Amino acid sequence: MIEQIEITFRLIASFFALFIEAAAVTAVVIGAVEALYASFRNLGWSVEQSSGDRGIWVRFASWILLSLEFALGADIIRTAIAPTWDEIGKLAAIAGIRTALNFFLGRDVEQAERFRAEKRKDA
Repeated sequence: MIEQIEITFRLIASFFALFIEAAAVTAVVIGAVEALYASFRNLGWSVEQSSGDRGIWVRFASWILLSLEFALGADIIRTAIAPTWDEIGKLAAIAGIRTALNFFLGRDVEQAERFRAEKRKDA
């Protein structure tokens, strides 16, 4: 009976992890399509439109940040099911890398947004 519950729990957790991984992929795809569309729309505009390019980058970076959060959540769910020391070590490495990426990308996004706000204020 306990084994059946454990198997069912693993199946449900795996389903949710897969769903969250799909959300991570979807976030990157939406961000990429949005960035490509905005980039093509800006083609042929003057050099003064470079702040628009920064806006495209900030928006795409935001989608990537969301995707990293989803991916980390899925990894945590997968590891929480039946962790081995090997899986825990892999999760720690992945979490460290994703957290560092998230931190630096988030900091860059904040700086870009501050720059845009200052530029709007000066205009």
